[in-house]
Amino acid sequence: MTRSLKKGPYVDAKLLKKIEGKKPSESSVIKTWARASQISPEMVGFTFGVHNGKKHIEVFVTEDMVGHRLGEFSPTKTFHRHGGKLMKELEQKKREAEISAAKAAKSAK
Repeated sequence: MTRSLKKGPYVDAKLLKKIEGKKPSESSVIKTWARASQISPEMVGFTFGVHNGKKHIEVFVTEDMVGHRLGEFSPTKTFHRHGGKLMKELEQKKREAEISAAKAAKSAK
């Protein structure tokens, strides 16, 4: 559900205070935990370190991002891989190919 128009966009007050009076080119990464904060036009050009639960991911704000939330650009979940029998067979074939290539290179010397 979207936020009511009469309330206006949610922008974290501490975040606005951090960028107040600074120039985007001069400032370094601004660390923040305010993932729910919307990106306002004043934030364009700044680099924010948005926390994803483990570390701060650097997000450079452009004009296209205005209106979106900071958390959208800092994913919290990482994809490792799909498992299963088929994946194990593919990995085994890959290992065997690497071993045979190493043996061929060794015998060529």
